[in-house]
Formats: sequence, C-alpha cells, structure tokens
Amino acid sequence: MQALIQLEGVGKDYPLSHKSGHQLAQVWARLRGTEPTEVFTALKDISFEVMPGQSLGLLGVNGAGKSTLLKLISGVVKPTRGVLKRRGRIGALLELGAGFHPEYTGRDNIFLASALMGLTQEQTRERIDGILSFADIGTHIDQPIKHYSSGMVVRLGFAVATSVVPDVLITDEVLAVGDESFQKKCMTWIGRYLDNGGTLLLCSHSTYHIEKLCQRAAWLDHGRLHMLGKAQEVTRHYLAWHEEKGRLENSNETSTGPQGNEADKNGIYHVKQMALNDQDGGVVSIDLRGQLTVSGAVYSPDGRTPQVAVGVVRADGTPVYGIVSEMDDHSLQAGPDGLYAFRITFDNLPLLPGRYLARSHAMDPEGLRLFDHVERPFDVQGDSRELGYVHLSHQWLSPLP
Repeated sequence: MQALIQLEGVGKDYPLSHKSGHQLAQVWARLRGTEPTEVFTALKDISFEVMPGQSLGLLGVNGAGKSTLLKLISGVVKPTRGVLKRRGRIGALLELGAGFHPEYTGRDNIFLASALMGLTQEQTRERIDGILSFADIGTHIDQPIKHYSSGMVVRLGFAVATSVVPDVLITDEVLAVGDESFQKKCMTWIGRYLDNGGTLLLCSHSTYHIEKLCQRAAWLDHGRLHMLGKAQEVTRHYLAWHEEKGRLENSNETSTGPQGNEADKNGIYHVKQMALNDQDGGVVSIDLRGQLTVSGAVYSPDGRTPQVAVGVVRADGTPVYGIVSEMDDHSLQAGPDGLYAFRITFDNLPLLPGRYLARSHAMDPEGLRLFDHVERPFDVQGDSRELGYVHLSHQWLSPLP
C-alpha cells in the first residue's frame, strides 16, 4: 500500500522584503536563476508519511509552520527543498472563502468552487441540494458572499468541499469558526468520512478535536517537526509544555530544585533530598492508575523532628492535592547529620494523563511555618479522553421509569 502523502526533508523559504526595492530585486534574482539572499525559513527538514485511512492532527503555536505545511501538501505552494509526493484527490479547507468570488452569490460560488474541484456543471447540479442542505444558510444563498458573516462563509465552504468525497481531506481550524450546531454537523460528517476509510489532516489548536478525530499527531515548533506519534501522547506532551511555559511566564520560578544557596540553609529547616519512585533525577513516568512514591530527607538545625508537606500540582502550578505528615500523626525517621527521612506512597494514582510536579516542603516541628520546597516532574502515561486532572469512579445508570 502506497502512502497518499509522503514528505522527505521538505523545507520552505520565503524571501524577506524590508524595502520596496527589495521585491523588484527578488524578481530579477529569480529570473537570473539565483536564490534571494535574505529569506525566512518557515519549514525545515519535515519528513513523514500518511497512509490511506489514517488521520493526522497538526499542533503548534501560531507561526510554527502548520498552515505553510498544509499549503505545501495541498499544492497551493511549492517546497523550496526536499521531496513531496501526493496521490489521490485532495480536498482542502485552508482559508475562509478560498476560491470564492466576493461579488458572486453563494449559489454562483458553489458552481465556481465545484469547477475548481473538477466537477462539471451537470455534476454540481446533481449535488447542489445536498450542498444547500448542509450549508443551511437559507435565502442568503442568492446574496453576494461579500455580505456573509465568517460563519456563513465557512458553512458554504465546508459544504462544497465535502460534496465530493476526497481521498484526503485537509482542514485548517475550520471547526473553530462555525457555531456549535454546525461544528457538531462537521464532526459527524468527518467521523463518518473516517469510518468509511477516509484520510484526514486536521490543523487545530483544540487538543480535544485532535484526540477525538486523529490517530496520530505532529507537533511543529519553529518550523521543525518536534514530535510525531500517537495523538494522545503528543497532545499530552504539548499541553504539558504549554502549562510549564505559562507557569514560568507568570512566576519567578527558574529551577526545580531548592531555592537559594545551600550554605544559607544550614540554620533553617529545608528539604535536603527528594526522589520519585526512588529516582532522584529526570522525568519519572507512571502508568495510569499506577503508584507514586515520594521520598527524601528534611534537615533539622536544632535536633527536633520536623514535619514535611508533600503535594502534587499540575505543570502550570494548579494545586491538585497536598498532605502534611502532622495531619496523619506520622513522625519522620531520624538519621545522621540532622537529617530526617520521609517516604509516602500513593497507590492507584487517580491522576489523568499529563505532566505533573511532586513537591516536598520542609516545615517546623509544630507544622506552622513552611520553609523551602523541592519539586520533581513526573508524567502520567495512558490513553484517556476524560477532562480535568483526576479520575472519579463513576457508573452510568438507566433513567428511572
């Protein structure tokens, strides 16, 4: 079986124009067969393939190169480097109103867009009732589309694009524009299209849509393919990156270790050691409903037994759970050099997949004052489309008669 889409080392450059004369110079450079001296590299060394019946979601912040990649695949622009192969009929919804003429009515634009897709007028007439029913814009169909709202334009565009079932459907944030009822209609159509063996490339900022509709996902970052894999795995790492980025932007946190100079802490209670599942470095991976053990040692400057607070927060700093040894009347175990060891285990961890931080806080023996803290990251692995941070045991029941 051959891939419908195949990219090998694909890159795309755009010439930069700082002044009006630069554009003319770039034209002359093209005519002479030379490359522009100043370019912006939108895509770098992209390689992957999409087989028939597969669905691939594209993730990335604005400017990561997602739209450029879809334009390359759909044939709107050509790559600067690399090899790009396409097979089969490709239906692309890249921009609102792409292929529409603003002065023409919606009905006229149906025939125009259909002709661009290779349909004859007779074939379009056979499909027009279904197109009008799907778009559901009423009498506006005979008005110039320059008077349409963005939602009406995307309704019409999606209805036309899906009137001819393509081998590959490419969509760029289409589901983010229409109203809720139209989004539901689009989701139903795409689901049916995939069930019938269709191939989908979906660009979206919604990880919910990516996980619901796509088997695999590709994360683009600064024009490079940062990660490619199972949709839920890629979206989990993508969301964790966003959460950590937001936390650092909104706070002064710059490290995951004890704050301050170690010599300055000799006179205060502080966390001296910390490990997750007996690993004291790196990101620890835990299976869904697995076990998390937080262990370490707290330094006591006066020989009195300190308390320790252990908590879990989401990667963006949102608190999930916390417990203090004093709450359970638990005493830390005394050791050499003023260290007091602690160890706590969370069985059948109810956290949903994602990136979390386990934190240990040193506290005085009375459990009143909180001193420094140490944190270690861990990932909960697994496939789950539940929302939020934790799994709550539940059961669906039939309504009472």
